[in-house]
Amino acid sequence: MEYHILLAEDDADIVQLLTLYLENEGWKVYAAPDGAAALELAEKEHIDLAVLDLMMPRMNGYELTRRLRAKSNLPILILSAKNQDSDKILGLDMGADDYLTKPFNPLEIVARIKANLRRFYQLGGNAAQAEVLHVGELALDTVSMSLTKAGVPIQVTPTELKILAQLMRSPGRIYTKVQLYEAISGAYFESDDNTMMVHISNLRDKIEDDPHTPQYIKTVRGLGYKIECKKE
Repeated sequence: MEYHILLAEDDADIVQLLTLYLENEGWKVYAAPDGAAALELAEKEHIDLAVLDLMMPRMNGYELTRRLRAKSNLPILILSAKNQDSDKILGLDMGADDYLTKPFNPLEIVARIKANLRRFYQLGGNAAQAEVLHVGELALDTVSMSLTKAGVPIQVTPTELKILAQLMRSPGRIYTKVQLYEAISGAYFESDDNTMMVHISNLRDKIEDDPHTPQYIKTVRGLGYKIECKKE
């Protein structure tokens, strides 16, 4: 399938390198040298996934992520030289699904893109697996890719939906971070450990009455996570 990839990056050498690898996969690449141009492309063209740098002229990657997420649920992957945990947390909080740091291996970028495309379209585009999952007041519709709590819509990112769907399909089952990543993407990378913790934290902020005393997503110390609907 020919996916359309938006690449927002002001380094021409990186754009040339990534375009070569992405087009080699049979994907169409829309390249933009800054955030504002990338947003214009996203509004004019059909985009399946976006790869964004953070430090760009006219509009940085944080703002671009926020603007894209306000209009679309498409997967967003941040590629940046900013490698502090605080930068990663902020990017994921803005709505990004994945975060990689420079310097990078182009083959890992391709693998990450494939994993995010697979997560997004297998959950949202497979009618044969259509279902509405219920745990307590939570209801997750895997067709419309929507989440509600007591009937009130909750905005979550595509990756957060995948994680939550995996947990909600087996309430009470404990998943390690590696198992969650492998279940939703088929691949696990060493840097995914902290990323999963950020996704879980963001989910708790959105679905729990008190994220510090979660009623739904529980941490099983030394093992991983599970979902249930009873207070400990």
